[in-house]
Amino acid sequence: MNNKTTIYVVRHGQSEFNATLDLDTIPLDGEFGAHLSNIGKNQAKELTQKLENVKFAAIFSSDLARARETAEILALEKKIAVETTKTLRERDIVRYAMKLGYKSFVEIEDRLRNEIKNLNEEAKMNFKHTPEMESPNEAATRLLTFIRETAVAYAGQTIMIVCHSNLMRCLLNHLGYAKFDELMRGSVKNTAYFVLESDGVDFIIKETSGIQKINGEKRPF
Repeated sequence: MNNKTTIYVVRHGQSEFNATLDLDTIPLDGEFGAHLSNIGKNQAKELTQKLENVKFAAIFSSDLARARETAEILALEKKIAVETTKTLRERDIVRYAMKLGYKSFVEIEDRLRNEIKNLNEEAKMNFKHTPEMESPNEAATRLLTFIRETAVAYAGQTIMIVCHSNLMRCLLNHLGYAKFDELMRGSVKNTAYFVLESDGVDFIIKETSGIQKINGEKRPF
């Protein structure tokens, strides 16, 4: 009997913020962030068709709007209820940087990139831009703990987790799939995914889709 769980870890479809990188599309006083754009909704529908032959026992999602809306589209054809949780939320660096007065997304990235440019791989994975922000390793551990617990609960079955690009990149770094700077913004496309196989202890990356290592730049966070 196969007790290993197959986990599809999926990025949400394009959000209104993804489409423009306009900070004004992110409500500072809104808890659940930007919604899917029309393109993002279509991307989720296309992914549904791509995975139409995969039988999912459960679908979990970040409770942020862009992830939840993606999961709901994916779940509709499967006739599965989506379970949302704060545990799968993105590392909230952009919103925090906005509160510090940064005026553009480029400005935010330049500032954060400068803070870690001289660090080695281990130090980058453990770096916290402020005490309130998770390090990449902390974010990866948060996601991995959820996956581990879910893999045990759904042993031998297939599940889906819909979350966010930076969180996914942190886990891929943590699992040794790529180095920190090889997974820049843009390396995990909207509705990209990777497939893990796990018994709750060991994790094997079986497949990736829409994920590409990018060299030549320095990742800011």
